Amino acid sequence: MPAEILLVEDNTGDVRLMKEAFRHADASIDLHVVCDGIEALAFLRHQGDYLNVPRPDCILLDLNLPKLDGREVLSQIKHDDDLKTIPTIILSTSVAEADIMQSYRLHANCYLTKPVQLDDFDKVVRSLTEFWLTMVQLPGVH
Repeated sequence: MPAEILLVEDNTGDVRLMKEAFRHADASIDLHVVCDGIEALAFLRHQGDYLNVPRPDCILLDLNLPKLDGREVLSQIKHDDDLKTIPTIILSTSVAEADIMQSYRLHANCYLTKPVQLDDFDKVVRSLTEFWLTMVQLPGVH
């Protein structure tokens, strides 16, 4: 079965780069994209337009999102017994120590700084897929 990844990102340029990088890394991955924190939680809770979406195997979450900040989304994910086992990886442009510490305090599984160049996006996505989707044993909750 293809891996299901939820990308929560409001920057259309970054979304385009991530789609391309995932296509290069593994075309069988189903990448679902939502552009704000409210949509992310609706997707994860199968609400509204997201009634029949699959449960993601992994979440890539930006911190600075419209409507509901990524930190709040992370907090809600990790406080929800049905969602907290989904690996949640912060993918942010911020290199601020406060953002990194807060993300880990909110139980992020990983914090990565967003690359700028397409080649660097490819490297990050390749590393993510190799580790999180190949090496790690993920919970079989679907």
